[in-house]
Amino acid sequence: MKDFLKFTLATVVGIIVATVALFFISMLAIFGMAASSESETQVEDNSVMELNLNGVMNERSMESSPIDFMLSQADMTYIGLDDVLASIKKAKENDKIKGIYLRCNILTTSYASLEAIRDALVDFKSSGKFIVAYANNYIQGLYYVASVADKVILNPQGSVDWRGLASTPIYFKDLLDKLGIEMQVFKVGTYKSAVEPYLYNEMSDANREQLSAYITSVWDHILSSVSESRQLSKEQLQQAADQMMALQSAEACVAAGLADTLMYQSDVRSYLAQLMEADDEDDIHTLSLNQMINVKKNVPRDKSGNVIAVYYAEGGIDDNNSNFGEPVIESKKMVKELNKLAKDDDVKAVVIRINSPGGSAYGSEQIWYAVKQLKEKKPVIVSMGNYAASGGYYIACGADSIVAEPTTLTGSIGIFGMVPNLQGLVRDKLGVHTHAVKTNRMSDFGNLTRPMSADEKALIQNHINRGYDLFLTRCSDGRGMDKESINAIAQGRIWTGEKAKELGLVDLLGGLDTALEVAINKAEVEQYTIMNYPAKSSFFEELMEGGFGNTMVNHFMARSKAGQLMQQIDRIEQFTDMDPIQARIPFDLNLQ
Repeated sequence: MKDFLKFTLATVVGIIVATVALFFISMLAIFGMAASSESETQVEDNSVMELNLNGVMNERSMESSPIDFMLSQADMTYIGLDDVLASIKKAKENDKIKGIYLRCNILTTSYASLEAIRDALVDFKSSGKFIVAYANNYIQGLYYVASVADKVILNPQGSVDWRGLASTPIYFKDLLDKLGIEMQVFKVGTYKSAVEPYLYNEMSDANREQLSAYITSVWDHILSSVSESRQLSKEQLQQAADQMMALQSAEACVAAGLADTLMYQSDVRSYLAQLMEADDEDDIHTLSLNQMINVKKNVPRDKSGNVIAVYYAEGGIDDNNSNFGEPVIESKKMVKELNKLAKDDDVKAVVIRINSPGGSAYGSEQIWYAVKQLKEKKPVIVSMGNYAASGGYYIACGADSIVAEPTTLTGSIGIFGMVPNLQGLVRDKLGVHTHAVKTNRMSDFGNLTRPMSADEKALIQNHINRGYDLFLTRCSDGRGMDKESINAIAQGRIWTGEKAKELGLVDLLGGLDTALEVAINKAEVEQYTIMNYPAKSSFFEELMEGGFGNTMVNHFMARSKAGQLMQQIDRIEQFTDMDPIQARIPFDLNLQ
């Protein structure tokens, strides 16, 4: 018995010691890998930038963490548009880099971001360097990007998904009826369709009108761009789309002019060697996006002290949706940071990069006021990304100038509110009954277990009306248009950036570089440094703030399939915490 206890105790102690030792060894390995990941990349002669478009794209990259190394992920689950654009620019300026090998896999983003990448590649080609694109199967969005390449290569058993655009909202009125849930909706705007899935089982005429106009405008822009790059007429491209090229043979894709040649991926490197007139494919060196991020810029350090600030505002406004790596705009935080930029005399102009479908009307108003105060001290330029709609437009409308991509989704000037009535679920289906004792007529206002009275509904609708009138006022003052003119193009209707410019909601078409040019001109500075805000939190800062366990779990979930699933569950749970008065576009507006 003594021997048993002795050996058991020794085993337990051994396990504890081994666990502690393994923890410290792992931490040392993590710190070592993190340090090595930040070292400067040395570019060798005959180099090619290999741009692998795969994963989920945000406006800004997430800080690289040791979790990526531990999970042995060759590709980043999340990639930043900022890193892609900066890397393409560095590849253009570096004489040792001869071209770009564009690998098109599956990238989750919208057409405005794809257009920004495409424009950067067009600029890259002006240097005389080559671009070669390859895919086993081109998804439509990445084909739009790849069409600028000198050579579009397709796998012999692959295809090009070229079929046009569609938007397919999901309606669940019948589901709510079965659950005994009634959505009590309040809105202003004929086209404010975010509430439709809760009210109907099919699309309204107004929503069909605006969606049809929107996707037609985006598709026409795509057709024009691909037509110019591939030297095909729009009619030829339309005919190809109607043939559903994703189900046609690879040879048919070449015959239609969508691809230039067929090749297996293992042979592309040999083709690159021939293109670079290298003796052997081993003589060429490829640089991944992660490596390009650490390539030094060919720009001397500016000593003027002048700063042009780029502030990134991405995600829903006060959506409490930052779990698992999804960006969110926290109004209190953004207001505080914009106020700091206003007080910083070194900051000569601010570009606010907005990629937001909107969110809390209250939060949007607070940010609008901070932008107004900032504009009183220095130029403020807005650069719109994929979305800058509803609340996203609210925070943009007061800027000195607004720049949007032609395919940016903007407008949607309108407000709505939703209050669920759970009586059918709680009382009729679950058998739970509630009774209120109150001192005043409205004391139990907001009780979700009963339908709202006519007086309560009137109060909320009046509140929504005042919010919409305030929204119109902000847009009217910011854009120098009368409220009647704004109201005529508002009503919750979405517009492309291209159409918004015609309507006076946007000043210029272009990307972040265009907005920076405007800001620099308005600031009247010749020397400057571009600085990005807010500062990114490193993995180790998160480690100190959130604890080892929480930080490890968050990073793992953010960069895993499980994390992507949890995002969807998280969105459902957030509904009860959402600001009831919303200025946002529909949740389900996705182009396929």
